[in-house]
Amino acid sequence: MANDDVVLYEKEDRLGIITINRPQVKNALSMPVFSALDKVLDKIAVDEEVRTLVVTGAGKGFVAGADVNELPEHTILGGWASSRYQQSVFTKLERIGKPSIAAIGAFCLGGGLELALSCTFRVASSKAKIGFPELGLGIMPGFGGTERAVRTLGYAKAADLLLSHLTIDGVEAYRIGLVHRVVEPDEVLPHAKEWGRRLASLSPVAVRLELELLLHGQGSAIDHGLALESALGAMAVTSEEAKELLAKFLAKQG
Repeated sequence: MANDDVVLYEKEDRLGIITINRPQVKNALSMPVFSALDKVLDKIAVDEEVRTLVVTGAGKGFVAGADVNELPEHTILGGWASSRYQQSVFTKLERIGKPSIAAIGAFCLGGGLELALSCTFRVASSKAKIGFPELGLGIMPGFGGTERAVRTLGYAKAADLLLSHLTIDGVEAYRIGLVHRVVEPDEVLPHAKEWGRRLASLSPVAVRLELELLLHGQGSAIDHGLALESALGAMAVTSEEAKELLAKFLAKQG
């Protein structure tokens, strides 16, 4: 296990596990957290052994939000620069080319929900507290949360979640499509790990290309998406792993 203090990282076979490690403040996201996460993601990006990621928080929760102690120090330009950097870290996670699963325990608020939305998948405790409380503080999401909420939920549901600044539980989050799975509190991390292992058993080439296609397909014209699908599909089918798997399949059929 590598410990950069505020972010822990360990490998379990082909599964990488990232833990935001500030339990004394409910894993609030400070600039040192973003810096440490940035470095961990760079390490994961070039590690071909790691095929899937699980992102969680120390203790029983996930992430309670941004570290509000840093906010009063921001100037307009300083706040803008910080936001752009923080967005870039979450975008790096989203585009790393390996499926990621957010394991959401007791709380997932503000910046924590922005982190979860940057993951490919989300599994939540039925009793989790999830939402965007920012407007109640006179602020708004700054790590990409508004954009990703709209893409995940659609305009109407995203607007309701953001503007109401209410907190919902895991069951409601599943009902509106914010999370993919909802389980009992003690099953969150084991479920995420098992899901991650299943994903890690798939062809890394095909998975990476499929993720690329899914990301580029959001908001683009269908003709562009279809052309990209053809190009990436051709790359996938000519990979060595695809040839081996297809040969085994055809041999069984014969």
